[in-house]
Amino acid sequence: MNILLLGSGGRESAFAWKIAQSPLCTGLFIAPGNAGTGTYGINVNLQVTDFHGIKKFVLDNSISLVVVGPEEPLVKGIYDYFKADEHLRNIPIIGPGQEGAQLEGSKNFSKAFMRRHYIPTAASSSFTKQSINDGLAYLETHKLPVVLKADGLAAGKGVVICQTQEEAQAELIAMLDGKFGEASNTVVIEEFLSGIELSVFVLTDGHSYKILPEAKDYKRVGEGDTGLNTGGMGSISPVPFASREFMQKVEDTIIKPTIGGLKIDKIHYKGFIFIGLMNVDGEPFVIEYNVRMGDPETESVMPRIESDFVELLLGVANENLAQKELVISPKTAATVMLVSSGYPGNYLKGKVISGLDNIRGSHVFHAGTTLEDSQVKTSGGRVLAVTALGDTMFDAVQQAVADAGRVYYDGRYFRADIGFDLL
Repeated sequence: MNILLLGSGGRESAFAWKIAQSPLCTGLFIAPGNAGTGTYGINVNLQVTDFHGIKKFVLDNSISLVVVGPEEPLVKGIYDYFKADEHLRNIPIIGPGQEGAQLEGSKNFSKAFMRRHYIPTAASSSFTKQSINDGLAYLETHKLPVVLKADGLAAGKGVVICQTQEEAQAELIAMLDGKFGEASNTVVIEEFLSGIELSVFVLTDGHSYKILPEAKDYKRVGEGDTGLNTGGMGSISPVPFASREFMQKVEDTIIKPTIGGLKIDKIHYKGFIFIGLMNVDGEPFVIEYNVRMGDPETESVMPRIESDFVELLLGVANENLAQKELVISPKTAATVMLVSSGYPGNYLKGKVISGLDNIRGSHVFHAGTTLEDSQVKTSGGRVLAVTALGDTMFDAVQQAVADAGRVYYDGRYFRADIGFDLL
């Protein structure tokens, strides 16, 4: 079967690597892809929100399955676009419809969903420009620190943790005044949860579900978790504190009520649910939902899945996922992200990458790369994800860091302490 994968980052590189291994996949196309995804299939010059262009490509190339990597096309309704088109409606899409995508597309929507279905999360209230005075008054009585979140998609930048009331009130005014564009037309004010974060991934066909390997990612740009927040500087899977007992709590108090809540609300959901959790003294709380896999977590999760990944995706498409087998490796995966100088601010681009042939014991998943004149060059803030599998976390981290050091480009930077807090 021919498969179309939408996206261009490290997550999509890991997907492409895994999908290409399946004997069920006879042709893999990645739109738009990057310099690395072309190793596993054919890159297509299409943007992920060009629904008309995607339709033409799907029909012209006998595509039997569409896998959506990033959240934007889901929030903008690509699933609904396919289902409304007589020529496309029978072609399965891995990803929810526009309503289900609001779990990520609207913090206000997801908070209301969690309250309705008794899913543990931080207490919160939402405010708009019309209710700004109520929001300012609410902040005066709120304990510190306090979290302010833009309701909509803000490219991972719409969350601010404020330490003082003055800072929080100024931030609320700025956000409602358009700091994050339309994304902050509504602002969610949320209690601050203190604990350790965890990413849990669920694949569902709308009825049954499979819990994929969990992961922990590292957001801060500097070693020792210092500096600015980023899209992710690395990840580890499995996570030592995610014991069988803890994961049972996650399944009972979060995953089952989430899948059940979608059914109760008559939201047809087929795809991934990425649950960002906080472990607060052994109790799981939902920080946020995402309607796709995480990045760089996917680069640690995919190497641990030993099953045929396309078989699992077909289980979603055909709504018989319960009959499919998910086999997970007991090994540890460690991912180290190589980024460009200046990231997450203004960063260098167009730098030639060398040393990729020197990698000895890791997978290299391309993120922000492009191929120009037969040379691989940097094109993004996050450039490459280097992932190693090891019998122990120490072995995996050591291998990934060593291989990251074997790659070079001007302005290369990576954290060498990924996973150290868990060792």
